[in-house]
Amino acid sequence: MPFIHAGGLRHYYRIDGKDERPTLIFSHSLGCDHSQWDAQAQTFEGRFRVLRYDIRGHGASDVTPEDYTIETLMRDALAIADGLRIGRFAFCGLSLGGMIGQLLGARAAERITHLVLANTSARFPDPSVMETRRKTVLEEGMAAVADAAMQRFFTAESLSGDGPEVARTRRVLLATDPRGYASCCAGIRDMDQRPELGFIQTPVLIIVGDRDVSTPWQGHGDLLASGIPHAQVERLPTAHLSNLEQPEAFNAALERFLSFNDANLS
Repeated sequence: MPFIHAGGLRHYYRIDGKDERPTLIFSHSLGCDHSQWDAQAQTFEGRFRVLRYDIRGHGASDVTPEDYTIETLMRDALAIADGLRIGRFAFCGLSLGGMIGQLLGARAAERITHLVLANTSARFPDPSVMETRRKTVLEEGMAAVADAAMQRFFTAESLSGDGPEVARTRRVLLATDPRGYASCCAGIRDMDQRPELGFIQTPVLIIVGDRDVSTPWQGHGDLLASGIPHAQVERLPTAHLSNLEQPEAFNAALERFLSFNDANLS
């Protein structure tokens, strides 16, 4: 398994595609891991060097005991890129990954060619939601939140179909270390990135799921769109994990965006 020691801990990562191609980094949702992006890696590895990684506290990356901040997770992403000698890159993050992407766009603009913020938010208006989830997994384990999380991740139709993506996502969620999950919940609980949005000058695509109850358009997507200069918006008929529910539509939106101003992809 490929690991890199960067930023003081061990991160799991995976690279697909040839090294000489422009780099496209994918960052996953809370409670998922790098495998969330399998369909995107398969689609884009012919054009990009595709880098996926497990966020701190998730998958095979190290778990550290303290509460995390989004800034900590953003610095992890940069440390991985630095460790792999990646200078500039396109970045696509969904949910927690999109929160990391916002800070990358605001604070490391010279590194980012294109930025995709999918099913994400700059601030959760009710911090108690994440605090309750944090306490629950620490006291009762991941199974205590799994059903509710899956109902946010997927539409009822997808859940009733019980396809392979649904089953795999549930397995990954249940296998997530409760300490890592809880520490990321704390970062989301304490997050308010609204002041950062105006500093993002990189080309940005915002993807919103019309059936996403976690980060809907109102209060989340619209906040990003109004705060980030010249951001483009794509709306898909999905719940929270839009790239899993509608991979072809998600990939098409990503392809259109990345093809715009190709000269930046270097």
